[in-house]
Amino acid sequence: MFQLDPRLNQDCHLVTELPLCLVLMMNDNQYPWMILVPKIEGAREILDLSIAQQQQLWLESSRLTRVMQQRYAPDKMNIAALGNVVEQLHLHHIARYKKDIAWPAPVWGKYPAKGYDAATAQQEIMAMSELLEDIKA
Repeated sequence: MFQLDPRLNQDCHLVTELPLCLVLMMNDNQYPWMILVPKIEGAREILDLSIAQQQQLWLESSRLTRVMQQRYAPDKMNIAALGNVVEQLHLHHIARYKKDIAWPAPVWGKYPAKGYDAATAQQEIMAMSELLEDIKA
């Protein structure tokens, strides 16, 4: 049975559920930062998914990227599947700006996270959920 890694659960807000993935929002208001987590028990690498699941993952990742480009108009979208700390397969989608505090370095470990206030978090969750409505389960 699929369970979200406790660290992702602690560090993120649930945005919505897509056919394959949960969409999470990292609780760091310094960067628009979403994470896709395939709801597949034991998946650690993209290759752990079936071919059909891999195709669905890329479809959902592409759609999330487009939605983030539309909403946030970043200079660059960073997409990564690292898993060095959290082994559960997850894809980070981070909207980056030449003016953000970490540019051009990676965001990991550069600055401590600054959490969203409740109202702003809810606003972002609702907006992103609505923008992803066309591919929800």
